[in-house]
Amino acid sequence: MDDDDLFDAFDYQPSDASFQAMRKVEMAKVNEARTNADTFLKMLAEGLDDKKTTNNTVGTEEKVDDEPSVNFELANYRRSQIFSIAVEGNCTHEVVVPAGMEYTPLVSRTSEPAKSYDFQLDAFQKEGIMCIDNLQSVLISAHTSAGKTAVALYAIALALKEKQRVIYTSPIKALSNQKYRELQEEFGDIGLMTGDVTLNPDASCLVMTTEILRSMLYRGSEIMREVGWVIFDEIHYMRNQERGVVWEETIILLPDNVHYVFLSATIPNARQFADWVVYLHNQPVHVVYTDYRPVPLQHFIFPAGGSGLYEVVNIQGQFREEKFIDAMSGLKQAGEEGRGDFRKGTEKGGSDVMKIIRTIKERDMIPCIIFSFSRKECEAYATQMKNMDFNTEKEKTIVKEIYVNAISLLSDDDRHLPQVGQVLPYLLRGVGIHHSGLLPIIKEVVEILFGEGLIKTLFATETFSMGLNMPARTVLFTSARKFDGKDYRWITSGEYIQMSGRAGRRGKDDRGLVILMVNQQLGSETARQIIKGDPDPLNSQFRLTYNMVLNLLRVEGINPEFMLQNSFYQFQNYDALPRLHENVDKKTKELAATKVENEIEIAGYYQMIKQIEFLQSTIRKVVTKPVHIVPFLQAGRLLRITTKEHDFGWAALLNFHKKTNPTDPLSPSIIYVLDMAILLTAESARDVSNVAQLHPPLPEEKGVIEVVPISIDCVSEISAVRIKLPQNLKSFEAKQSVARAINAIKKRFNNIMPPLDPLNDMKIRDANLEENLTKLEALERRKSTHPLRQIYIFLLQKNFDDLYKAYERKLEIEAELKSAKAELKKAQNLLQLDELKCRKRVLRRLQYCDESDVITPKGRVACEISAADELMLTEMMFGGLFTELTPPQLAALLSCFVFEEKKGATKLADELSGCLRSMQEYARRIARITKESKLEIDEDQYVASFKPHLMDVIHNWCTGMSFAEILKKTDVFEGSIIRCMRRCEELLRQMVNASKAIGNTDLEKRFETARLKMKRDIVFTASLYL
Repeated sequence: MDDDDLFDAFDYQPSDASFQAMRKVEMAKVNEARTNADTFLKMLAEGLDDKKTTNNTVGTEEKVDDEPSVNFELANYRRSQIFSIAVEGNCTHEVVVPAGMEYTPLVSRTSEPAKSYDFQLDAFQKEGIMCIDNLQSVLISAHTSAGKTAVALYAIALALKEKQRVIYTSPIKALSNQKYRELQEEFGDIGLMTGDVTLNPDASCLVMTTEILRSMLYRGSEIMREVGWVIFDEIHYMRNQERGVVWEETIILLPDNVHYVFLSATIPNARQFADWVVYLHNQPVHVVYTDYRPVPLQHFIFPAGGSGLYEVVNIQGQFREEKFIDAMSGLKQAGEEGRGDFRKGTEKGGSDVMKIIRTIKERDMIPCIIFSFSRKECEAYATQMKNMDFNTEKEKTIVKEIYVNAISLLSDDDRHLPQVGQVLPYLLRGVGIHHSGLLPIIKEVVEILFGEGLIKTLFATETFSMGLNMPARTVLFTSARKFDGKDYRWITSGEYIQMSGRAGRRGKDDRGLVILMVNQQLGSETARQIIKGDPDPLNSQFRLTYNMVLNLLRVEGINPEFMLQNSFYQFQNYDALPRLHENVDKKTKELAATKVENEIEIAGYYQMIKQIEFLQSTIRKVVTKPVHIVPFLQAGRLLRITTKEHDFGWAALLNFHKKTNPTDPLSPSIIYVLDMAILLTAESARDVSNVAQLHPPLPEEKGVIEVVPISIDCVSEISAVRIKLPQNLKSFEAKQSVARAINAIKKRFNNIMPPLDPLNDMKIRDANLEENLTKLEALERRKSTHPLRQIYIFLLQKNFDDLYKAYERKLEIEAELKSAKAELKKAQNLLQLDELKCRKRVLRRLQYCDESDVITPKGRVACEISAADELMLTEMMFGGLFTELTPPQLAALLSCFVFEEKKGATKLADELSGCLRSMQEYARRIARITKESKLEIDEDQYVASFKPHLMDVIHNWCTGMSFAEILKKTDVFEGSIIRCMRRCEELLRQMVNASKAIGNTDLEKRFETARLKMKRDIVFTASLYL
């Protein structure tokens, strides 16, 4: 959306004079806020507590005496007052009031309500509506499907009744589209602004993404003078690492005279969030919290390969330890047969899912949502449902009618796309698939059918758990583990709560069923934490961006420091001060109480050990270089495997293979992976795909041999010994024979395995290696004959190891104290101020602003770009790279900025690889300047963040190739391609505006031509909700 679109929404485009006038009106508020922040920081630094706290029922305010400031005792410090309000029903109600403001209790409405409901409101809904009737802001924190939207609807109805405008924000465009349709059916006078779609912008109620609202605020939009209420749906999305900062910016920039409705999943620190809003806008904010579920949940575990469900949490919410132990026993007894691989949707894992779904169907517990953590798994499981039918003939007729009406929006070619045709047989039988790889129109058809009760079994990824109220009777998790982009891990309690919350339909079910499939040993505490744990707190993800800094420099009366001072990130650190002081005191006392005998002598011995470890690490890096180690990687070779967490001891090599690390398709790196027969605990051996959770057995524990893929970096020693391996290592007996062979070798050599000598055996020629080996040998001799060790072991018969550990513990406490003091100092200072200075240094070096922080033409361009890396794109624009490219090449190059998935190396045509290399040179230059400006950055990682894997696809699309044809040229999911194209089109729109900002009509036409070439056919088919 460009400036013109934004201004069209409110019938008034501010002139320069009126714009300045608006800013002057805001200046007093800004300066007052800045003064308050400075005073507050000073007060914190001096340890003064000159405010009183109240935390009582209304009418019983209690004074709290000032604490002495000597030790900075601020445990009772608050910047606001908190009152608890007595309520009837299963919710709590508190109000946070600015310090010094007299709180006036809420009064019940005497006139007709702004909106009536055809159902009995819950206690939390009544409390929220009473807050709105009293024109006071409110945060509603409740479970998924609890009915939070009812409160938001009342705020809209009241605003429309009072002739005010209201803004409804949602996290993503798809949700905005769905909400627009829902609100339009309810109220009629509704508009939509998502960037790529603008409908009825003069409406009294505008639904928009948070990014659009932020842009309007930065541009001084006049619309805010007419707005009475702003509703933030899914405010817990503020903890999103990538986009959470947008919520913080928006809430900070909003004016004080607006009232707010925040809708959130259950968050344990709801009061802290409300306290922050009070701090920003000097108005009372109510917190209405409930963890009540209208439909109670029953939680079951299904062990892999098992035959039954085990109720581990009953409908009263009690964790049943004995049932959990029974479930885990069933998993152990299943043994090799019980390790159904749910993650990959294999035959065994699939049969378990089928078994559960048949049971659910027989017991009339459908509809059911099956959550998987992979798009391919969703499809693999769905294909195994080909013999199951959930719909009647009448329902099939309705499904077909909805489907035909939907795809009639597509062109003839697009109607014949594989995904469009393949999905219908599933839908007719009541089986649906929902994940980000689907075509958007197919996803929306699935959502509509599910909402109408025409899909009885839905295979979905976790994104389906966020959005409109679409509950089922049963929720099934195919795994308790997920890949989070870095590692496989257990799902968090917050993730489990969000997804399991879809179980149980209000008014239809007396209970909801949640089933968790487990295919490896799950500890009782881990299970309890997942199923019964607290929801994730709402923690700030505030971070500085160049776009933010430049926009704040451009707006008169506000600066980047103002944003830092008022961020939720800074606020949470203020709140942490008492705890941090307490931690420093505790560590100081702990250090003073720690005494080590002969500390000076032990310190010398400790330093020698650290020197030995450093030399061993240095030598290992040389020896394990592929050029040196690969000639000795024969099957049966014994290698010592050590990770950061564990020493797995000696293991037998089976094979090794090379893998391409696709960080840069133009120069991919090679990594070596070793298949090792390693001794593991029986529990951790159940899932060898996740190396991080593998454990070696204790000395007295009997382990099992499993074949594990290990990076060559984990080799710590290379033995001269090779053992003979069985021809087939699949059977349990064959694996254990390897364990027996390794033990026999260790016994033969007294547990000291003969090593391969790097110089004599491996013939490594390296002067530094020789010198380090000599140093290591000398230090090892000194260690074995160290007088302190001799005295303690042989004369005084004391345990030297205990003494050494005591000294190590003292060093740990010293490090913890140092860290605690640094954390306290950081919290007392303005956070990220150093980073801001460095970012300004980068901007000045690249000439985006001058020494007086006045932005230049470059800066004006960067202010227009928020959809991708603003520095890179601005540098490429001013460097002339874009003027050399055709519109299809422009679109292809910009796709590198918006495509996010990890894919293998891609071979590009010469016309594209040339501009890609040029872009990477710009990236390296920016990375070098960033590093010189004292900001941390990994140059290679930064370059690799621009992913060229869809450049060919986008280029072909912009030259007229059909979607069916480009699908043959890539293995990327259809939905991922469309998402990339839509984000690329949004970026092209911003580049058009950026070109306008500096009056470059040639570039403006190029970018606009590229945008128009991209915007066609199925990629930009209108949403079914609009």
